[in-house]
Amino acid sequence: MRMDREPLSVFQLNEYLRMRMDSDELLSGILVRGEISNFSAPRSGHFYFTLKDPEGQIRAVMFRTQAARLTFVPEDGMKVIVSGRVSVYSAGGQYQIYVNEIQPDGAGILALQFEQLRRRLEAEGLFDAERKKPIPKFPARIGIITSPTGAAIRDIRNILSRRFPFAQILLYPSLVQGEGAAEQLASGVLFFQNFGLADVIIIGRGGGSAEDLWAFNDELLARVIADCTIPVISAVGHEVDFTICDFVADLRAPTPSAAAELAVPDAQELKRTLSAYAAGMERRMRIKVEGERRYLNQLIGSRALSKPESLLDSFRMHVADMERRLAQYWQLYFSGKQSDLSRIAAKLEGLNPLKVLSRGYAEVEKEGAVVSSVQTLCPEDKLTVRFSDGVADVVVRSTNALI
Repeated sequence: MRMDREPLSVFQLNEYLRMRMDSDELLSGILVRGEISNFSAPRSGHFYFTLKDPEGQIRAVMFRTQAARLTFVPEDGMKVIVSGRVSVYSAGGQYQIYVNEIQPDGAGILALQFEQLRRRLEAEGLFDAERKKPIPKFPARIGIITSPTGAAIRDIRNILSRRFPFAQILLYPSLVQGEGAAEQLASGVLFFQNFGLADVIIIGRGGGSAEDLWAFNDELLARVIADCTIPVISAVGHEVDFTICDFVADLRAPTPSAAAELAVPDAQELKRTLSAYAAGMERRMRIKVEGERRYLNQLIGSRALSKPESLLDSFRMHVADMERRLAQYWQLYFSGKQSDLSRIAAKLEGLNPLKVLSRGYAEVEKEGAVVSSVQTLCPEDKLTVRFSDGVADVVVRSTNALI
């Protein structure tokens, strides 16, 4: 072991390696392909993860400034291509990649952003069926948010005017792709909601590439549609195209033309239905009238209407019978009362004091009161003696009580 040179400290060695790596042109601007694992995003805003492949792995860090520019959130298992520089962290003695950019490897960045936003909004419940509002059956005003010069508005107008010409069509012109398109589309939804100018809203455009349809994957637009109090039909692209608007809207139409058909009923079909109802009502009314006519003819031919006096004959007989029964009732009633009166009269006659006096008895009164005992009398009392044929005034000479 040669000891003729001054030994380096651990930190000095790490610093030496860091400077050598930083001066290496290849390591200062390197692209590395690998799979993310052990991903961590603490509150500091920095991203920490390991980049690995079947043969090896390396630690990586992406500082907050660069991480804030990402349009997606890295996840474990995601295959990516990172760009940055390789250097040594002197304090820890570990070399790592300081990442400036991350791009998905395989699936496109737009597809990744779409899938991450879809999962997040779905977890919040913005796609739940319970949130969906029913489309009105007979809308009077239809709000349309699309480009005023595209094929979509022409198709929608043609179908609406043919199927249901009674509805008023209100167009909110908007960009449907490119910078500012999502904001204009969201403003259109808010316009119809805030002013209450539509019974149903159609938002969409014709077909195009994923980049052309990207405005309809905007998170702000999705939340505006979810919060809209007016039912919204999403009509973006062709049947195979799906956007976030399709998931969050109250109804998804495969094309703008299909949206117009779903928004309104078919006036001709309604006319045929109403004609069938009218014919059925007329038929049932005719049957009802014929039945009532037959019933009326039966009444006309009845004895009550042809010979109404026959009805009076039965009433007369009924009245005569009631008179007879009433006379019998009163006769029996008065006979019973007469018998009761005779019995009462006989009892009263038996209690008549004059009849008792006629048998030789007399009634003695003293000062208007009946004398019932000799003991109540005194000599010289003046009495009245009542006989059956008159009265006599007497004076008591003496009394003689038997008891």
